[in-house]
Amino acid sequence: MALDLAMPILVVDDYKTMVRIIKNLLKQVGFQDVDDAADGSEALTKLKERKYGLVISDWNMEPMTGYELLKQVRESPEMETLPFIMVTAEAKSENVIAAKKAGVNNYIVKPFNAQTLKDKIEAVFA
Repeated sequence: MALDLAMPILVVDDYKTMVRIIKNLLKQVGFQDVDDAADGSEALTKLKERKYGLVISDWNMEPMTGYELLKQVRESPEMETLPFIMVTAEAKSENVIAAKKAGVNNYIVKPFNAQTLKDKIEAVFA
């Protein structure tokens, strides 16, 4: 299945520099419609206001982590099937297992490049 480069994507990270990096990588891949949120709470608000095709969220954020955001998204009937990629600096196996159990579609360990991001997104939509 070809990737829909027009689908809106929500990038969630409390670190502005990381948001900028991910947005630039997404643009390199060909995505144009990219919004961002500074934490899980802001992301939930945006997810209720607009239908996104994909969420790319950092794990470590305050006050609501990416993991808590993922669990809330999966508990919502409107968003339970929304593709969700978790980004983290830690490749701890217990985190990967917890995220998989909570319903994450894919997992990216920082640092990563545009090709890795594209591969992970394509795997979600394959």
